[in-house]
Amino acid sequence: MNPNLKGKKIRLHDMSLRDGMHSIQHQFSVQHMQDLSQALDRAKVSLIEVTHGDGLNGSSVNYGFGLHTDREYLEAVIPHLKHAQVSILMLPGIATIEDLKMVEDLGVKTVRVATHCTEADVSEQHIKYASKRGFDTVGFLMMSHKASVATILEQAKLMYGYGANCLYMTDSAGHMLPEEVKEKIGILRDYFPAEIEIGFHGHHNLALGVSNSLAAVEAGATRIDGSVAGFGAGAGNTPLEVFAAVCDRYGVETGVDISALMDAAEDVAVPIMGEQLPRINRNSLTIGYAGVYSSFLLHAKRAEQKYGVPSREILLELGRRGAIGGQEDMIEDVALEMLRAQQ
Repeated sequence: MNPNLKGKKIRLHDMSLRDGMHSIQHQFSVQHMQDLSQALDRAKVSLIEVTHGDGLNGSSVNYGFGLHTDREYLEAVIPHLKHAQVSILMLPGIATIEDLKMVEDLGVKTVRVATHCTEADVSEQHIKYASKRGFDTVGFLMMSHKASVATILEQAKLMYGYGANCLYMTDSAGHMLPEEVKEKIGILRDYFPAEIEIGFHGHHNLALGVSNSLAAVEAGATRIDGSVAGFGAGAGNTPLEVFAAVCDRYGVETGVDISALMDAAEDVAVPIMGEQLPRINRNSLTIGYAGVYSSFLLHAKRAEQKYGVPSREILLELGRRGAIGGQEDMIEDVALEMLRAQQ
């Protein structure tokens, strides 16, 4: 038994109704939203994220159109929950203060403001607004493998200064190894006051979602993201029911009903995913290996179908070019360049 884990208390945050959107082209029906959110609620998951895969107001040509609006999803989910609270993810420049006013009226309690790991300064307006309005306000540093430990701390300081009460170090590409997770979470935990929560969001592209999340808990993180059945982008998020079971083995308290969480995964999430079940295959493994944003997977597959350039080669080239979230429009450009180079 790891003495650094036993007795720790953490909160699990399910991503399947937001990150899971990526794997099914943002085509969640309202009924699917209700069924899965209520199954998670029965399992006593404390936080559930609900928006388009690319966050609030993400439905667009660039990211993909959702089957329904964020408002329709939130209105369908929130009134039926007994235990869980709903969070939204927002990316400054895609979502606005007006969008925050909308979700406040609908009963959202947690706002997660996400930026690239070196661009925290663009979150100032949104974090300040959310904090002043009394939201549980989270600063969310994406693609954190692309920044040094010192830079992660520097950027987190900005979000803290704007008013965030929780700070996330995020492995958006599933690229990190446990030692890096532990170091970057550790420096945040050591620097900020105890009342500021530290969180970790992982992906399973290198099959390290559970190990990395355990490393984060050991280093002091108290909020951990995952998705039932790994329902998310790339090879999926940290599979939440697996992580909860491992936590129980280590004596980490999650507060969830593990059997009910398994049922949510097997009986509800997997049928929704159907043939698009996220798994580690050559493309999602390439994402983790190359350090590419996990949501690029679907776009790279489309480019392969359109131009005949293998999606794995497109993803590797994106990794070499250092592409980050928000640069989805590069994917088709890269495929075209590669096609022309072959001719």
